Amino acid sequence: MGAFVKLAQEEINVYTLGFLRFGLGLIIISPYIFYTNFHVFKSKNLKLNFLRSSLNCPAMYLGFSAVALVPLEKFTAIYFIVPLLVTILAIIFLKEKIYFFRTSALIIGLIGMLIMLRPGIINVDIGIQMVILSALIWSICIILTKTLSKDDSSITILTYQYCFMTFFTFIIGYFFWQTPSIKTFIYVFSSAICGTIFHILLNHAYKLVDLTLTQPFSFLSLVWGSLYGYFLFGDDPDLFTWIGGIVVFSSVMIITYRESYLKKDIIR
Repeated sequence: MGAFVKLAQEEINVYTLGFLRFGLGLIIISPYIFYTNFHVFKSKNLKLNFLRSSLNCPAMYLGFSAVALVPLEKFTAIYFIVPLLVTILAIIFLKEKIYFFRTSALIIGLIGMLIMLRPGIINVDIGIQMVILSALIWSICIILTKTLSKDDSSITILTYQYCFMTFFTFIIGYFFWQTPSIKTFIYVFSSAICGTIFHILLNHAYKLVDLTLTQPFSFLSLVWGSLYGYFLFGDDPDLFTWIGGIVVFSSVMIITYRESYLKKDIIR
């Protein structure tokens, strides 16, 4: 999704992109909405769904804008403050327990991120600031998603998110509209497909397991971000990126092996 968003912003602004991304996403899921005779809207948490989308909107604008300003692998690496924030928030607000192996995997993943970023070398420019602020807001959205998942299905959460987000982004996008070319429209449509699949899987994962279990896996996106950045945008990852990527992958393997050893159904 991030790669397609970056490609699309070579021609259109973030406000047009935001509306098209969620508007097209809503069209993609609309057959299911009609199939359920709109029962997918059944929820006792309308206000919470509205709040989540209200926070999702600035998180998206900041994140999409940052993608256009910083290399994809750097954006992904900095966004890894999210697992740490989510884990802390989950312990405080959701009363989740943090286990030794999950903590170890999280710390190892963070070390891998730091190897790639090498703090002190990065200039904290406007793009970096946008990534950090977007990550902070998105962490809160994840906590709200986990709270919603107790009563609402993953598709219900997604439907409300896409309806509210389409409405919000239409109002803003109307004043900054830029008509995309066919090529850019394909990029945006592709980002909508990827983003829709991403949100459905993410919402369902949060419904199945503790947030503290899911967060180490998110470090894998840095590997993909580096590969997409290299092949699509000519961002050449250095030796530290590859070393850090190996460390990140090892953190995921630790938690996967441990949960599998405990014969957790979620691994299957």
